[in-house]
Amino acid sequence: LSSAFTSLNENINQPVKAVSAGQRVFEILDLEPDIPEEEGEAFPEESKQVGIRFENVEYAYLSRPDKKVLAGVTLDIRAGKTTAVVGKSGCGKSTLSKLVLRFYDPQGGAVFLNATELQRMHLRQYRNKVGVVSQDTQLFRMTVTENITYGLRATEYTMEDVERAAKLANADEFIRALPEGYSTMVGESGHDLSGGQKQRLSIARALVRRPRILLLDEATSALDAENEAMVQAALDSLMQQMQGSCTIMVIAHRLSTIKDADRIIVLHEGEVVEQGTHDELVQIKEGRYATMIARQLQGGAADGDEESKGNEKKVEDAVAEIMAILELVKEDQRKDVMMGIMKKAKGAGKGKA
Repeated sequence: LSSAFTSLNENINQPVKAVSAGQRVFEILDLEPDIPEEEGEAFPEESKQVGIRFENVEYAYLSRPDKKVLAGVTLDIRAGKTTAVVGKSGCGKSTLSKLVLRFYDPQGGAVFLNATELQRMHLRQYRNKVGVVSQDTQLFRMTVTENITYGLRATEYTMEDVERAAKLANADEFIRALPEGYSTMVGESGHDLSGGQKQRLSIARALVRRPRILLLDEATSALDAENEAMVQAALDSLMQQMQGSCTIMVIAHRLSTIKDADRIIVLHEGEVVEQGTHDELVQIKEGRYATMIARQLQGGAADGDEESKGNEKKVEDAVAEIMAILELVKEDQRKDVMMGIMKKAKGAGKGKA
């Protein structure tokens, strides 16, 4: 009898825990963002090129208010050009990309799209014009076409658009070699595909939206040498073909990704310390860019030990994601959200143990 009651008690506790967890999830989903999505100025018309300007921008994370990640940064992402931003881990590269996407707003200074302050733009419309390719590719248990067009309505694209994006991403050939071509089901997280193939689908997903601004955030850093070469070839091709029609911002550290950029900006401890073309910067004796390139050519990692750099990047990305969540909710709700994140992290840690 005791065993029966114990079993009953355990079975009752499970749905209670599930309901409690579900309530917490929906509470977070129901939080109202500080940044309104449906208000603001329209994106510039198609015939007009767009550039981004950071003007004396300052930013510090809530967890480290005394340490400025960006300290008075002024730089231009020129319209219709490719601009690369480089620097060691923690220098503020990822923060710049989050500001471009308006996951954060500057705490000092301002970010402009042409002559309009970014905070005055219609947020949803603006983000629809920005394509993003990061090192983490999210694929779903859907067809290749559905993965490429994920987030778009059926009326917002044609099959010709999908194939055009895939060709630009250097993905069309391997897609057609799949058992059912563009109708082939992709396994959860793309486990049936190589790293290079997944990343090229991610590039196609960004391009099918015909972005006016393209953000490449360490797009090849998680790949091995062979896959990196294939993805890099795709990036080189699309940057060449989109030159003039799209403003491209590249965040990277590898020479192969940045050497052909129209302009390279070097960040160090939240400040712009060097900027120019590859040929101009390598001429600066003992300059930070020249030193970074010299290490790569000698076979060393640009930011030190590869494993250490990878761990630093994971920590930086995790902190950035948490900060992005906190920035989107009202100030009096941030404590509750942070407690929920901490509980989730503790639960995950116990599960791994």
